[in-house]
Amino acid sequence: MTLPDRLVKLRKAAGLSQEEVADKLEVTRQTVSKWETGQSSPDLDKVLPLCDLYHITPDELLHDGGSEEADELKAQKDAARAEELLEKSVAKKKLIGILSGVMLYVLGIVFMIVAIPALGFNPLFATGIFLILFAVATLMIIYSALMYRKKRDKKKKLTKEAQLYKSIDSILGLITLTAYLLISFMTMAWHITWIMWIIYALVSQIVKLIIMLATGNSVDACDEESCCHEE
Repeated sequence: MTLPDRLVKLRKAAGLSQEEVADKLEVTRQTVSKWETGQSSPDLDKVLPLCDLYHITPDELLHDGGSEEADELKAQKDAARAEELLEKSVAKKKLIGILSGVMLYVLGIVFMIVAIPALGFNPLFATGIFLILFAVATLMIIYSALMYRKKRDKKKKLTKEAQLYKSIDSILGLITLTAYLLISFMTMAWHITWIMWIIYALVSQIVKLIIMLATGNSVDACDEESCCHEE
């Protein structure tokens, strides 16, 4: 935007006529008209009065797009701030959901420990309540992990190695869960059977290490651009 165009825009934004601007600056209306048509430019002694009249800085008046660039920069900062606040809110909701699920797991385990021997609950009834708590806790954790994931997670792409490890890890997790529930219900030794999850974590890491040594590649997700570059 040229200086004459900015002068016209600023005058109209201020709701002033050429005559009113001329009176305030102590010049003729023809002088203001020449400024706005590009026939002449404001003298240096009129630049500051123009800035005071339109409540702008000399840089915004004399340099093309000064005020627009400032507005655009402010808008970008506001957008970045809003995105940061959104990410913090999403992370907080995700954390609350996961912690709530973990608390339900703990509550279910404590319930099973005391329900039958201490409270005299029917084993089938107690088991049913435990399974309900276990299912709700699992759903809460899965929901929180999927619904409140960050946007940048969507830009991740699984490599072939990562896909292989994910498949094996899912099978290991399912086997561990099934064995854990069966053995725990059969022996009621919940204070011992939880060790199976430690074994699962160790086996999972061993599988990851084997895949990395065999392929020479990481099993972690990568950015879409870097994955495409590797391919």
